[in-house]
Amino acid sequence: MSKQGKFITFEGGEGSGKSTQIKSAIEFLKEKGFSVVFTREPGGTEIGEEIRKILLGHRYKKMDDYCELFLFVASRAQLVKEVIKPELAKGKIVITDRFLDATICYQGYGSGLSIDFIKEINGFIELKPDLTILLDVDVGEGLRRAKEKDRIEQKSFAYHQRVKAGYLKLAAQEPERIKMVKVEGIKKTESKIKEILEKCLKC
Repeated sequence: MSKQGKFITFEGGEGSGKSTQIKSAIEFLKEKGFSVVFTREPGGTEIGEEIRKILLGHRYKKMDDYCELFLFVASRAQLVKEVIKPELAKGKIVITDRFLDATICYQGYGSGLSIDFIKEINGFIELKPDLTILLDVDVGEGLRRAKEKDRIEQKSFAYHQRVKAGYLKLAAQEPERIKMVKVEGIKKTESKIKEILEKCLKC
């Protein structure tokens, strides 16, 4: 069984059930004998968690789109240096709730910022997931599931539709890395994700 470090990200729109599925995936991988580290974006470090409060809280309702973008990149820079790269170097599986794909879809497709610019300013990170699991859920259904909506969840329905369209475009561009899983109940979705993980990790 291969125990080499692997970087796995979970992506998806609001209310797609990422938290539930990530927890299940971690338990599954640990049962298979893998050492797993979980983190999230924004956040995952002391600095990142402070940035998370700014980004998702309701205090700064008039945040500029570029300010939002740079805060996400700042959180990511610290997370990669402090957590992701060191843990991968130890041969661990690092699972992250969101990464660069989210920035491309939310700040790029959603807010209309240049995708080329987003990729350029993230270029210094020099890290790409080995596998991305994209949870696909209906936009309206997903937003209904979010009970206490954070600042980004409160953006317009049209915004979230653009985010989803962005994810679908990315999945079409990189089918080898991005595996789209339609959300069809917790257990059925969980089973599909396990199959993907087994194939990727040959476990």
